Amino acid sequence: MKIRIKGNSVRYRLTKSEVQTFCETGFFKETTAFGDRTFTYAIATSAGGELMKAIFEDSGITLFLDEAACKGWANSAQVGFRHTMPLDDGKELALLLEKDFVCMDETIEDQSDNYPNPRA
Repeated sequence: MKIRIKGNSVRYRLTKSEVQTFCETGFFKETTAFGDRTFTYAIATSAGGELMKAIFEDSGITLFLDEAACKGWANSAQVGFRHTMPLDDGKELALLLEKDFVCMDETIEDQSDNYPNPRA
């Protein structure tokens, strides 16, 4: 699972096995160690309410997706989900959760579990 943060936007990209695990269990997380501290980023399903929301607590970000939206996602052609979450200060947080495709350009990362790129 990859996370990209820029300004007021958070984007998660998941491989095939990560999407499958998430859709089966309703949860998936990764951690990154920074010496004696750990940053955690996770996705979880939630019942009812908004399509997506995110929280930042305990040195980590959790992105929640409505459990009804997650059903069947792993085996569908749907790439992902996009939502804009209003914040208390009147600003917004853009949220994106999507399947990770094989890159078209050269990369050194392992892409064996990525989805085939539809532009290939």
